[in-house]
Amino acid sequence: MAQENEAAEAGAGGRKSRKWLYIGLVGLVLLVGGGGAAAYFLLGSDGSSSEEAEAGDERAKALYTKVRTLEGKPMFVVTLPSDDGRRHYMQAYVEAKSRNPEVDEALALHMPLVVARLNALFGTQRFEQLRTLEGKERLRQEATDLVRGIMQDKIGQPGVETILFTNFVMQ
Repeated sequence: MAQENEAAEAGAGGRKSRKWLYIGLVGLVLLVGGGGAAAYFLLGSDGSSSEEAEAGDERAKALYTKVRTLEGKPMFVVTLPSDDGRRHYMQAYVEAKSRNPEVDEALALHMPLVVARLNALFGTQRFEQLRTLEGKERLRQEATDLVRGIMQDKIGQPGVETILFTNFVMQ
């Protein structure tokens, strides 16, 4: 009877050691597979990563020029006409986005003209129209077209991608 108990314990012990062996093998396969997959995705150079890097460089080359009024202030303040007969004001901080250093220099050189034309554009807006998101977007597009036209006349290329309102307040 003692021999049967020893044989039963030896069989159970063998099963436990096999169980840990299987668990260890599965863990090893998962570890090697996960490491291989990570190396493939992180270190692989299939050409798309160089294209992504170039696209990242293009985004990094954007130049933002603050459009400053003649006194050097970075904002425009205009009175807006409205249907209710009350005085309403608009304050806007404006920046021009370009990717060409020549355009950046031309904007600085022709800043008085850009400011004068933008002031005239902003002063003709209706308060009720600018209360909507569509009205603000339309004004931003008109300002972009205006500045592109000035750059086209002065340097022969539009150069400015967009005009951005970095702060826009109405009262």
